[in-house]
Amino acid sequence: MNLNSRLVQRMLRLPPPLTRDLTVVRDLRVPMRDGAVLLADRWAPATGGDGLPTALIRLPYGRSGMTAGPMVRPLAERGFQVLIQSTRGTFGSEGAFDPLRCEREDGLDTLDWVIKQPWFGESMILFGASYSGFTQWAVADAVPPQVKSMIPGVSESALTLDFLRSDAFALETPFVWGVQVAGQERRLGMVRQLLGGKKVQRALRTLPLNQADAAAIGHRDDYIQNILVHDADAPFWQGLDHRERVAGITVPVSSVGGWYDIFLPGQLRDHRTLQDAGRSPVRLTVGPWAHISMGVGHTYTAEALDFGLALARGEQPAERAPVRLFVMGEDKWRDFPSWPPPGYDPQRFHLQPDGALATKTPAASSPDGYRYDPADPTPAAGGVRMAFGEKAGPVDNTSLEARPDVLTYTTPPLDSDAEVIGDVSAEIFFRSSLPFADVFVRLCDVDADGRSTNVCDGLISLTNADKTTTAEVVMWPTAYRFKRGHRIRVQISSGAFPRYNRNPGTGEPRATATTLRAADQQVLHDPEHPSAILLPIRRG
Repeated sequence: MNLNSRLVQRMLRLPPPLTRDLTVVRDLRVPMRDGAVLLADRWAPATGGDGLPTALIRLPYGRSGMTAGPMVRPLAERGFQVLIQSTRGTFGSEGAFDPLRCEREDGLDTLDWVIKQPWFGESMILFGASYSGFTQWAVADAVPPQVKSMIPGVSESALTLDFLRSDAFALETPFVWGVQVAGQERRLGMVRQLLGGKKVQRALRTLPLNQADAAAIGHRDDYIQNILVHDADAPFWQGLDHRERVAGITVPVSSVGGWYDIFLPGQLRDHRTLQDAGRSPVRLTVGPWAHISMGVGHTYTAEALDFGLALARGEQPAERAPVRLFVMGEDKWRDFPSWPPPGYDPQRFHLQPDGALATKTPAASSPDGYRYDPADPTPAAGGVRMAFGEKAGPVDNTSLEARPDVLTYTTPPLDSDAEVIGDVSAEIFFRSSLPFADVFVRLCDVDADGRSTNVCDGLISLTNADKTTTAEVVMWPTAYRFKRGHRIRVQISSGAFPRYNRNPGTGEPRATATTLRAADQQVLHDPEHPSAILLPIRRG
């Protein structure tokens, strides 16, 4: 165990522990209001564990191994006792696993049980990332007074719903996650997932999509079928959406996210809701990370040991600015008073003839065109990904930009640094030969050697694309410094597959579409159609 302890300490860059001698009581039975019993393990120092502040982690991925160990051990060795619970229907907990749907009731019942246990002291925190972060948001407005803080990492209060928007269906993440949880309790489940990544990627090309689950795992999966049939605003998902509860949260929150994380927009929305409601203390930390990142684990564990443990002991955490952001390009951490930070005013960079990009209004010019073929879809390259074997985050875009179905627009070399921090969007005047088309926009940094690296991006699906229309694309927020001598580039295409589902061009429902139609796309840039990207920017 000491070896595991030292590996986790090194992996997460933690200070030495107070103890490495821990005791674990397994399979504690936690009753729910409907009679189901959920299993939990309690980790604590071998001596003196009773009465310490409790950290509660609720997750569907098991209570041991590489999923749970790096979350539990660092806290139990450094001042907490930790209760880690398997959510309903997973790893011995009773009931059916209905992803995300039961976490409010089960979470509140678990909190009621914890505070009645003889080993419980006077305080607790909620802790965990991704799904475990969602289990915190689901209950946070109704926690008992013993809960002193919550530390959600790469998570938000309406987990997964942004993927299921009818105007931007992000296929890869919910499908890959559905495959993951469907097979995780099989023998060598994690190994099978790592080795089966290519099979899953091939399955995403299945038509119709409602047979892709069988192609990936050999049988029909209810969750995957549901994400294909029900859009984000469907009543079916109502019980999973806790956005309206956020303003009522009074417990201190320290939220950790990543610029290339799948949940970043919702996480920033939740932070801003708390900020606008005047809640304090509320912290936000965003680093240069994708969803699965050692940096996330290090940072939200450090927040639990600083912010969370201090509050659990009735002390004040160390002073810090409310918002701490890693500014990419500059590659430095900076502190700000709020999100989005003040002083960054939106500026329009217009698409110009001959692939130029400038702040001036474009001159009269003919549209640029390309052909999009869903049988050979424009691929996803880096960026916001959560898939085994697929690289996420910033990558070289050279091969992507060489494709004939990708347009690029680029500024001259900058004569001074330009810093972009905040919400990014684009307004692209667009026309297609078909009524149904997608517009994907990506912001890139082109260095002095001509290497183009993706900063942020977004997509929107259009339903009247055969008429000239304005595609209003909401892109991922960012914090990025474009250095003097670099160039700002905008890519325009009609897809990023399989991150986003390929648009078949027919208007057929995504679950049952079988026909693929190629389309001729046009991007307009003239005084009447001033296509632009809007960057929150500060010069110098």
